[in-house]
Amino acid sequence: MTPSLAAVVAGARRRALRDGDRQIDTAHLLHSLVESDPDVGDVFEGGHQLARVLGYLAQRSIGYGLRWQRSVEDSGARRLLPAVREAEPQGGDGRASGWSPAAVAALECAFRRAAGRGDERARGLDLLAGVAADPENRAVEVLRRAGVDPVALVVRIEARVEAQVEGRVDALGDGSGAGSPGAFGGEPSQQV
Repeated sequence: MTPSLAAVVAGARRRALRDGDRQIDTAHLLHSLVESDPDVGDVFEGGHQLARVLGYLAQRSIGYGLRWQRSVEDSGARRLLPAVREAEPQGGDGRASGWSPAAVAALECAFRRAAGRGDERARGLDLLAGVAADPENRAVEVLRRAGVDPVALVVRIEARVEAQVEGRVDALGDGSGAGSPGAFGGEPSQQV
């Protein structure tokens, strides 16, 4: 994980503990992503959409989402990813791991996305794509209630990540030293 994604995971863990939830679920991950990763905010359709998502997430502990506290987040992820089933504790409800099966699947998806493009570390956008890809998880329920189309969100994530990857390649230049000045802190190189 990148340091920023590690901070997102830690934030989700703190939020689950503070809310008294049995597990870290995809809504905890979404809340932490939206609050702490600026790239995540950029893939929503304007500030109004992001504000609605945050509004629904904030209501979790005071009404909306209270029904989730006594249940395990189970979704299509369990059926889709055999590695998630294999990683579950014997009880099958995820309690021993502290993660819902859907949250584990979203993290696994983030790591697979990063590996697929040759990155050593997953980013927040990878995790957001993993969260949004499962139509049955809690985070997607929040997104839909806030008026966000999860499929369109994943398309915007793909475009953003592609632009970031291309920007990194452009910043590195062609090896002649003529790369973008922003690639190395904006300072031109000086030879002595």
